Parts: sequence; structure tokens; C-alpha cells
Amino acid sequence: MGLAAIFLLFALFCGSHGSEDTVVKRATGREYYSVLSVDNGRSWGSWANTELCPTGFYATGFSLKVEQFQAQGDDTAVNGIRLYCSRQGRSHWSHIESKSGPWGEWTSVQFCPFGLLKSFQLRVEPHQGDGDDTAVNNIRFQCSVSGRLEGNGMSWGNWGKWSSECPYGGICGIQTRVEAPQGNGDDTALNDVRFLCCV
Repeated sequence: MGLAAIFLLFALFCGSHGSEDTVVKRATGREYYSVLSVDNGRSWGSWANTELCPTGFYATGFSLKVEQFQAQGDDTAVNGIRLYCSRQGRSHWSHIESKSGPWGEWTSVQFCPFGLLKSFQLRVEPHQGDGDDTAVNNIRFQCSVSGRLEGNGMSWGNWGKWSSECPYGGICGIQTRVEAPQGNGDDTALNDVRFLCCV
């Protein structure tokens, strides 16, 4: 059997089992029609590149990169967010990620039972003055058909207002604002996030 035939059989096998390996190419020229944001994010750091689900895919789940409580150390709480994108029927999927901080571990993935991610809410710790700032601590998503998801983040700070919703289609992209490591200074990692809507 030739090498090309082997690769073809492997691709068909993966596709029938819904493996993430069936989609590895992220979208580079996909168009989006709306940007979702909230007003309680912090302003340390800079906005990273926007990342988009492959064309025809929408975000149906997410996971967080979270640093657990550091006791006498420097806490950063949520460092990153991954979106898990799928096609209709969820037979194929992929994940995307804008910039993330270097601390913490990825939590388990949470998926909408039905539908797509359509809006979000952030839990953010306000500025602590000379204390330890953490900025983003957790996130919630509303699903388009039913259900609400809450991340396995930390509990400092307060929940802000919900973003607007994608009126049609669903969330298809992400852009994060992340503070670079501060050396001996106070690290905050993820400060804010925007999500993009596509049809």
C-alpha cells in the first residue's frame, strides 16, 4: 500500500471518531461581524493577536489555564483561555488560544450541552494598591440553546455585567490582553478578553 493511501485511510479513521487531529488548520482570513467585550477587565499588558476557529466551526466549549493559590507567593489566577470549536454535529473539533500567561495548568474542558457559546461574563479582582493583583479570576459563558457554563477559576474579585450576545451564528474567535512577567514585580497575567462573532 502506498504512503498516500495510508494517509488517506488514517484521515478517514480520525474523521469517523471525531478526533481533534482531523482539524489542525486555524482560520486566517475568516470574517467576523461583531466583537463581544465587558467593562470590568483590567488594563495591564497589551492585546495579543486574534485567533479564529476554522471556517464553518464555532466555539462550543472552553477551558482555563489557572494558577492555584500561592500562599505567600505572587498569585495570578487565570492565565489563559482556550476555545473548543466544532462543526455542526460535533463530529470534528479543534481548539484555539490567543496569548496566555506562563503560570498554572489547563482545567478540564466544559461544553455547552446544546448550541454554541454566545455571551460571557468575567470575574475580576479590582486593583489592590500595594497588595497582590490577580486581574481575571474566572469566566462564565451562556450557551445559545440552553445552559450556562462557569470556569474552574479562582474566587477573588466580583462578577461584572454580561456582554452582549452574538445575535446569530456564534462565538468564533478570541483576543486576550496579557501582562508579561514582571520579574520581581507583581504579576497579573490575563487582564481582559474579547470574543468575536461569525456567521
